[in-house]
Amino acid sequence: MQRYLIALVAGIALMASGVSVARAEIPMNGSGVPAPGTGVWPRPVAGTPHFSVKDSNPIEQIRQLVQCGETMYAVGSFSRIVHRGVTRTRQNVFSFGDTWPFKLTKWRPKVNGEVNSITFVHGNCSHAYIGGSFTSVNGTHVKNLAEISTITGGLVPGFAHHASAPVETLLAVGDRILAGGYYTRINGSTANPYMTGLNPTTGRDDGFVHLDISGHYQFPGVAYNGTKVYNQALSHNGERDLVMGDFTRAGGLRRQQIFMLYLGGSQAKVTGWYSRAFAGHCKETEPFYARAASWSPGDGRIYVATTGGKAYGLQHGQFPLTGLCDAAVAFPATQTRVKPLWINYTGCDSLYSTAADASTAYFGGHERWSMNTYGCSFQGPGAYNAVGMEGLAPKSGKLYLDKTNGAGYYERSRGVGADDMLITKAGLWIASDNEGNSQTCGFVSHLSGICFLPYRHEPSQLDGPSAGVRELTSGLRKDPDRK
Repeated sequence: MQRYLIALVAGIALMASGVSVARAEIPMNGSGVPAPGTGVWPRPVAGTPHFSVKDSNPIEQIRQLVQCGETMYAVGSFSRIVHRGVTRTRQNVFSFGDTWPFKLTKWRPKVNGEVNSITFVHGNCSHAYIGGSFTSVNGTHVKNLAEISTITGGLVPGFAHHASAPVETLLAVGDRILAGGYYTRINGSTANPYMTGLNPTTGRDDGFVHLDISGHYQFPGVAYNGTKVYNQALSHNGERDLVMGDFTRAGGLRRQQIFMLYLGGSQAKVTGWYSRAFAGHCKETEPFYARAASWSPGDGRIYVATTGGKAYGLQHGQFPLTGLCDAAVAFPATQTRVKPLWINYTGCDSLYSTAADASTAYFGGHERWSMNTYGCSFQGPGAYNAVGMEGLAPKSGKLYLDKTNGAGYYERSRGVGADDMLITKAGLWIASDNEGNSQTCGFVSHLSGICFLPYRHEPSQLDGPSAGVRELTSGLRKDPDRK
């Protein structure tokens, strides 16, 4: 009752100041809920490799984290990595052990530009496929695509390595690689621009993806935007792939922002899954806004992380927020037309990543608040502080709260924004950056670029002999929440 009265008083104050609301009695947006006894801890295991926080010019960023075997692989835009107080040179790719003390490997290929994505075929960790915006590996000419030995760091012979424009996403599925990006020609083929199935031995277009992807977003005042495939999210059963990007048609069907592919046949096909909600526009400078998606463990639900500010045409001070802009959104995964199950607005701060387990839908970006339906760049009534990431109840979309019931259960420095989240058997890995010397995760410092939040195990079950790790985890068991 007290929280409702606070929201109501705040709403009256908003109206008095000239900010319009949908109705005089402002709802609480529901209320946040206690964090469950499962999911990942809100504080990380210390000691992961990280960026320097003394010099963030230019900004260094991890774009993607992938695990293969007992090794984690990180790609992005960076030149130095700090581990255990020692700075090492690494050019846009590196790898390290997946358990404490997260030892850096000696793998250090020299890639001369940003790497956006990395993948491995059939769990073969000896060969890594990378895509991005680069023109050489170890001084050898390539263009935006390459296969690299994780033993020698050198290019693997026989694999073609030329895309006409940046490659944004690579995903190994079965005996092929699904590539996506801005390109219209890849390894000599123009048959399938923007998204292509590649033979992992030769790199050639295998014809599996033939979607005629086309179009871009057009409305009054919109900034230039070109056709592209930006991101992918594979279902747990490996049969369906969510594809995000800038397009209006795919597979002969009208699709905007995101579509679902069925991969179980002889050729990839766009399914009937879609939502009219994605036809809505966000602000003119961010016409493409569906940046990431994840699947629930049973593949029955889809979570989408969006940027975009606020809905196109929504006036300054007009509330409640509408559309899918700057929000965490859940949809059913049924292969037909669907509606959002819930929408949790940040209040005009971007979300760039998402992951999910049985207890929690995780979202990351540079958000400041959650459940902020009545705020835009300010904390509106009924909203909570939820800096840098949030954990939401999968069924309701409500924010999990710390023990004070006044803020989110999770925290990380905002920076540019968490660009990737990866769930493994051990926990949740979060990729980020050092913009503004951002470095904390779960209020632990020196985690700029990489944060690892472990699942709830007894201290003796954690890998690594570090007394520091034991002490951190033991303390979390006594009081896992921020005070």
